[in-house]
Amino acid sequence: MDNDEFRVRGREMVEFICRYLECLPERRVVPSVEPGYLKHLIPKEAPEQGESWDDIMADVESKIMPGVTHWQHPRFHAYFPSGNSFPSILGDMLSDAIGCIGFSWAASPACTELETIVVDWLGKAIGLPVDFLAFAEGSKGGGVIQTSASECVLVCMLAARAQAIKRLKQQEPGAEEGLLLGRLMAYCSKESHSCVEKAAMISFVKLRILEPDHRCSLRGHTLRQAMEEDEAAGLVPFFVSTTLGTTSCCSFDNLMEIGPVCRRFPCVWLHVDGAYAGNSFICPELKPLMQGVQYADSFNTNPNKWLLTSFDCSCLWVRDRLRLTSALVVDPLYLQHGYSEATIDYRHWGVPLSRRFRALKLWFVMRTYGIEGLRQYIRHHIKLAKIFEAKVLKDPRFEVCNEVKLGLVCFRLRGSDQLNMKLLSSINASGRLHMVPATVLDKYIIRFCVTAQNATEEDVDHAWAVITEVAAGLLGELNGEAQEVMDDRKRRETLAYKRSFFVRMVSDPKIYNPKIAKAVPGQRRHVSSEADIEDIEEVDNDEPEIESTSNITIQKPIASWISWPLEFLFQGVFDEAHHAEVPVSLCGRFRHLDTMVRLKARRGSSSPSPENESGRDDGGSGGSNSGSVSPTMLHAPAPPSSSSATSSPRRSPAFPRKLHFGRSAAVGSGDPDKDKKKGKSDKGQSPMP
Repeated sequence: MDNDEFRVRGREMVEFICRYLECLPERRVVPSVEPGYLKHLIPKEAPEQGESWDDIMADVESKIMPGVTHWQHPRFHAYFPSGNSFPSILGDMLSDAIGCIGFSWAASPACTELETIVVDWLGKAIGLPVDFLAFAEGSKGGGVIQTSASECVLVCMLAARAQAIKRLKQQEPGAEEGLLLGRLMAYCSKESHSCVEKAAMISFVKLRILEPDHRCSLRGHTLRQAMEEDEAAGLVPFFVSTTLGTTSCCSFDNLMEIGPVCRRFPCVWLHVDGAYAGNSFICPELKPLMQGVQYADSFNTNPNKWLLTSFDCSCLWVRDRLRLTSALVVDPLYLQHGYSEATIDYRHWGVPLSRRFRALKLWFVMRTYGIEGLRQYIRHHIKLAKIFEAKVLKDPRFEVCNEVKLGLVCFRLRGSDQLNMKLLSSINASGRLHMVPATVLDKYIIRFCVTAQNATEEDVDHAWAVITEVAAGLLGELNGEAQEVMDDRKRRETLAYKRSFFVRMVSDPKIYNPKIAKAVPGQRRHVSSEADIEDIEEVDNDEPEIESTSNITIQKPIASWISWPLEFLFQGVFDEAHHAEVPVSLCGRFRHLDTMVRLKARRGSSSPSPENESGRDDGGSGGSNSGSVSPTMLHAPAPPSSSSATSSPRRSPAFPRKLHFGRSAAVGSGDPDKDKKKGKSDKGQSPMP
């Protein structure tokens, strides 16, 4: 590609970028691809011969874009903003065109000096103490642009470690450096970024993670107690990492309490991580959030988050640059130059040697928008976050889980963590919105962060509409499932209660009715005519018909104590069979059991008994259908002949309500003397009521 073609392709690329940003709302926020999708679309080997630019751009749209998560999308509300703007894009274009590697002043004087100036500009706008500014009178500090906040924390921890070991060696000249290293202890809050833990791993030092208060803020008394305990145990506190604007909920550690605590320990380096919130301190009304920064030894913020500057651009300021550079100096001969004493070599301020011309894009942005333009941009994002917070607070199904001070709102559905996990996964799967979770005070929460440069109230309304729509559907499903579970549990508990109640009734009928113990034996009548039988039948029309027989002694029907519990139990059995699809054969088995209990009654007693019934016949009915046996057969002896038994009419009562348990008729043997004696003996018995 020559200059002429570059001019053409450059215009095409600018047009492509503008069209991409304008049409972002038409795309899914997150891609719908599976891991490894691209290896099936791109050849395994690089092409031997060059390809046309048109083919390359066609593949960008057809193969690359389907797998892109669009961080500049107005529906993207995950993480913190990924800053971007046209001045920043142009600054990167020019930086890439220049292509310098600014590891030292001699390698590219403009690259080094512009970085020092621009970082000082930003430090003054934020309101940092003059000790952090490179060009302030009497200052030993200064600033540098690093790749990310992670690198800022790492280099500060390395510098603090070198300072602590140097001091310990002075106190213990004969001690080995490895043993001293094992005694060093760093501290941070549970809400601190994970980069602090990674920095401790790289530095081979211990890290103690402390619990914040109910507002997710690290307090001074918590830090002091931990440091005193460790010092008493022979450890050496050397580094404290605090945060202004935590990643999970944008909380702020209490620097006014932490700062004086750190001053009590001579080896301690206090670092303040303001990667996101630090940018907002250019607004005068937000500067109170950084109270206590005067105690800090270092401070970092990321313009590539909230100052419309593209990644990578993370600014770090230190109070004493010599303490930082002395821990990282490696000065081979081929990197030395004659101006080392009078200039800054940024290769000593970080891990990498090679450095991009990052200051150029930050310079473009600050000059294009001005500090006031950047303030308006930040205030607009905060306003949109407040609008979203108000929507959450108006809906009783949701709750806000953080104190909304900047552009982040943490919220959740009132309910379990699993419910909120399902809500977030459903929202992200729809592709209409993208958010991420966090844990705040041991609760699963959803983060909503305003990120798009040109975000509007309509974008917030759309986001809330999607959230409430998905939540309504999810809650509807869960309510239906919960109702089914409750109904099933209620049915099972009812059946279990009935079964338990029945068992107790059978074992001791007085539990069911204490009056049973005081029951008076039923009166018996000796009937010798059909008229007497008709009088008895008038008492209960449900009583089966009785053949006209002389010398029959009939007891007045009295309901047995076992009748109601049986009916109570079997009603539950039938209900359970209806709901749970229990086989009919199982219900039939219970009917047979009930009938046998009623039939197997001891002779001369109204209480049913299963004893002495193994050989009893049903009266010649021609089958074993015990459910059709007349109650008049209860307590009756076997008939003398099958013909006399079959001549008696009978009917089958309906189960279970038509059968009257314990109603008995003692049929006479035909001998009046025997019947009279039997009647006297029966009077001495107390039938079960």
